[in-house]
Amino acid sequence: MRKLNTSPILGFLVAGIVLGPNGLGLIRDVVASKKLAEFGVVFFLFEMGLELSSDKLISLGKDVFGLGTAQFVISGALITALSIASGLTVPPSVVIGFGVALSSSAFVLQLLSERGEMGTRFGRATFGILLLQDLAVVPLLVVTPLLAGSGGAAAVGKAVGVAGAKGALALAAIAILGKTVLEPVFSIAAKTRSSEAFMATILFVVLGTSALTEALGLSDTLGAFLAGVMLAETKYRHQVEADIKPFRGLLLGLFFITVGFAIDLNLAVANLGVVSSLVVGLLALKAGVIAAAGLGFGLSFGTALRTGLMLAQGGEFAFVIFGLANRVGVLPTPLCNLLLLVVALSMALTPVLAAMGSRIATRLESKRGLIGARVEDAQTADARDFVMVAGYGRVGQSVCDMLDNQLVRYVAFDTSPSRVIEARAKGLPVFYGDACRPEVLKVAGVERARSIVVTLDDPDASLRAVTSLVHDFPSVTVFCRARDARQQRLLQMAGATAIVPELLEASLLLGGAVLASYGTPVEEVNALIEVTRLRQMEQAGISGIGGMYMSNTSTSAPLAAATVPVVVANGDGVTLDAAAKAEALSVAAAGGLDPEGDEGAARDPKSPPPTSGGVPLGDGAMEVDDEGAGGVDAAPGGRFVRDAAAASEDAGVTPPTATE
Repeated sequence: MRKLNTSPILGFLVAGIVLGPNGLGLIRDVVASKKLAEFGVVFFLFEMGLELSSDKLISLGKDVFGLGTAQFVISGALITALSIASGLTVPPSVVIGFGVALSSSAFVLQLLSERGEMGTRFGRATFGILLLQDLAVVPLLVVTPLLAGSGGAAAVGKAVGVAGAKGALALAAIAILGKTVLEPVFSIAAKTRSSEAFMATILFVVLGTSALTEALGLSDTLGAFLAGVMLAETKYRHQVEADIKPFRGLLLGLFFITVGFAIDLNLAVANLGVVSSLVVGLLALKAGVIAAAGLGFGLSFGTALRTGLMLAQGGEFAFVIFGLANRVGVLPTPLCNLLLLVVALSMALTPVLAAMGSRIATRLESKRGLIGARVEDAQTADARDFVMVAGYGRVGQSVCDMLDNQLVRYVAFDTSPSRVIEARAKGLPVFYGDACRPEVLKVAGVERARSIVVTLDDPDASLRAVTSLVHDFPSVTVFCRARDARQQRLLQMAGATAIVPELLEASLLLGGAVLASYGTPVEEVNALIEVTRLRQMEQAGISGIGGMYMSNTSTSAPLAAATVPVVVANGDGVTLDAAAKAEALSVAAAGGLDPEGDEGAARDPKSPPPTSGGVPLGDGAMEVDDEGAGGVDAAPGGRFVRDAAAASEDAGVTPPTATE
């Protein structure tokens, strides 16, 4: 399916239709398959939780409880009213209305992950709505059986209150356990140096929290998500994510196949008019409601429309809710089967709707123009702490991607209309404007920004921008890039807070790569890089930490000058004498690095190779620290790790070029 430029999800759905009971009938035990497939959604939500720390989750509050609540309540109420108008009684209408108001977390999050849009404004709004819907499953599961009885509104209210209390108890228990138990447990598993023990611990945590929340009346996926959020605060999150990825991918694929099982083409053909009308009506109504709600909460028109189309389908929890309603007598079997078919077909159309939304958003942005676009529809509308990026070329995009990954608010400017149109079609807060002009930045609220990153490729334009920023907005921190020593000195004189010299950093990494290829231990390579960098800083009369060079004219405290250690060359490569090595390691430590490895202790070359998450990394390896990602040591200053190319590939990262 990838060769056809189509989402793999469609391939899984087709496989389910062909192999399932409504196709060739090769898979007959549908119940067991669906039960196993549910674990795919559990692991997927767990992985999503790993991407979010509690701070990031709090930052999504407006999207979750504002936009998400508006979508769920309005969509549910409208569909309920339409169901009553069609002749149904109130109980089945309520189940139908709020059951189809839910969207598919499995489909949507998979598509966002494939496209790398989780960190965009569009992705955050979509994720916030899905998270609220996941929370809303709880009262739906509680209320549905009561609709079959005669307890009235009082019984329903009491049951919802009890469910809310259980939910609060579960959330508090998971939060406390996550803060006090998870890290010690994983630490013990890691010290065993057994990949089996580490994997067993992961499975225990995921399935245990899922079972706990399910026992308390919450959804199992919510428990898995919260467990992931708690683990996101620990240093084991990257190893955990790498270990569960194969399970998640396999089981999630099985889930999409089981959705195909529910698509009965014979029933669809026999009721073609009714089914088509219901599917189109559902998609149109939900897309319209979500788009309108998005506009009300500050999304741009293109982003709001994309969000509506992405979430217009029914969700996997509709299968659970409608099945429960059928068992307790709220939904008759023929109506239940028809609804399940409509939901499944709407889910199957999700990749098509997502692509359509992207194309429509691109056309809208290109037609309405970007010079006069309001910055208020960006994610910085009411923000008091965000980053402004001047220039959205290759370097600027990389910076924004990193900010997106950590859910840091930002707004970027560029003078290339095509580049801006492409970015805004993805829901990114990128605007047309000349960052060298103070009036443009004032409109964007530069006085509220924490810092400004100047990534302009033109040295003259970069210098003009820095000079203007320092003069007009002296309280804002200014980061910038410099191609060579001359530009670095000019930017320093202009008052830039921090400067990253591209050629120097590229030469340090290149030299380190050569030494590493000759077998020089990574600790000595990293130390030598720090020594060389320090020498360059002294010669330029500047100070810095790692690859970030601080201007002495800024408010940042400069590092104390150090004596340049002596480098000794021999036939086995470049090494440092004892005094020089101590000096270099001390410089590395001052730069926020840990060249000696785990817990600051020197590693004996004859000792067993280090591990990460109980998995041996190989000789000469450096253990991934808390800030790493997918096997890549993310310490500042361009340090080296084992098999850097493979590690970058594992992390899904393409190594940057020296000119970028």
